Amino acid sequence: MDCAAAIGRTVGQALVDQLVIQGVRHVFCVPGESYLPVLDALRDSGVTVTVCRHEGGAAMMADAVGRATGRPGVAMVTRGPGASNAMVGVHIAHEDSSPMILFVGQVDEGFRDRGAWQEMDLRSTFGGICKWVGELDHPGRVGEMTARAFSTAMSRRPGPVVLGLPRNVLAKADHSTDSRPVRPVEGGPDASALAQLQAMLAESRRPMVIAGGSRWDEASRAALHRFAERFALPVATSYRRGHLFDADHPNYAGDLGLGASPKLVARVKAADLVLLVGGRLGQVPAQGYTLLDIPAPQTRLVHIHADPDELGQLYQPTLAIPATPRRAMPALAALEVPQEIAWTGQAEVAHADYLAWSQVATPQPGDVNFGDVVVWLRDHLQRDAILCNGAGGYAAWAEALRRVRAARGKAQCDHAGQGDDGVGGAGVELSLEQRAPDPHRHRQQVAHRAPGGDSVVRLRPGQEPPGAARHVEQGQGAGGGVQVEIER
Repeated sequence: MDCAAAIGRTVGQALVDQLVIQGVRHVFCVPGESYLPVLDALRDSGVTVTVCRHEGGAAMMADAVGRATGRPGVAMVTRGPGASNAMVGVHIAHEDSSPMILFVGQVDEGFRDRGAWQEMDLRSTFGGICKWVGELDHPGRVGEMTARAFSTAMSRRPGPVVLGLPRNVLAKADHSTDSRPVRPVEGGPDASALAQLQAMLAESRRPMVIAGGSRWDEASRAALHRFAERFALPVATSYRRGHLFDADHPNYAGDLGLGASPKLVARVKAADLVLLVGGRLGQVPAQGYTLLDIPAPQTRLVHIHADPDELGQLYQPTLAIPATPRRAMPALAALEVPQEIAWTGQAEVAHADYLAWSQVATPQPGDVNFGDVVVWLRDHLQRDAILCNGAGGYAAWAEALRRVRAARGKAQCDHAGQGDDGVGGAGVELSLEQRAPDPHRHRQQVAHRAPGGDSVVRLRPGQEPPGAARHVEQGQGAGGGVQVEIER
């Protein structure tokens, strides 16, 4: 008789059942003997399993699921070298506020703290870049631990979670209770904060909106557009967040990324009211922390963020509003417009400056001007295409010239190796994964990469999704971002 049948549901089977309950449709992994019971259970679960050549690619693909869906992407690796290889993807999810869960096969419980083969302390290894590191050390806690992993990954500022899976526990009989589907808490602005914000807008002469971060959806993006239109506000997007606002919209002022327009930077610095929604304004969007004074900004700052702990951590705002964009933006769009808008016309000027900055490529020596390639792609790709790249200095071409648009209720996706602070080498992984989950599977996509940035083929042969990404490879000249730093 089959051992699993003799003992009923195993812990490995129970774990997969929890993934199904939480709506997981895709798992990315490099198989390992340390979590074979889970792999066996996945076979008949209905969950699609993509086997990768490298754990870093698996983790990056799981991160991409989190970006595209707002639900944690799931990766599975073995301990030791497997977990170490996956760390770069975990770091990306941490920096980019993407919900993801990395399951790591562990040594048997009885072998712990003996220096067993490939044994590692997951808490000390991942603790600095994860929201929570746990271990499934009891067969009665599968539902509890899985639900906590999903809740933690999605709550407040989203991010990665690592959960260890001791090999001997996975084969034991399960004694746990199934979890319910986890839904993140959506905090909203209170009436007093909205009233204060409305008064600040009425007093302003040069307001500016910066949209960034995570926990947005189609409804909140649409509300952001309504808010900008009703109040005639210029809107900039943060680093790698171009998909939050249609680049063709007359209120769009550009993105604060690697290729930010000097006029946009000057406009933000001169604003008498900056409304930062969803983002943290890290190193890149803050242009090396020169955009706003730290800790006390030179202008009035209204900071809206899902995590109260982020408010005041770097910038001391005039008004701090702990709320997710999903709850905040509909409330802002419903505010009463001043009888007179003192800044009328500023959004149009900002948009004209953006169009002029991003219209044509700067002339370059040589037979191929990569800027011209980006402009051609911009003019010929479908409006809901998916755009992916790593985060090296080479990406400044794409950041400055491509325009992320909206079409038929869908925004073009603007994804990179990193959201706030930048890690290179993820463009191809992100683009491959964006093909996997519906409804993105049949959308055009382009992965923009530098030589060597995405040099490892991340999927097993034959597992590339239909119509997998076309990629554009750009030379970095004398070192790309490295050379930029040398020349400073």
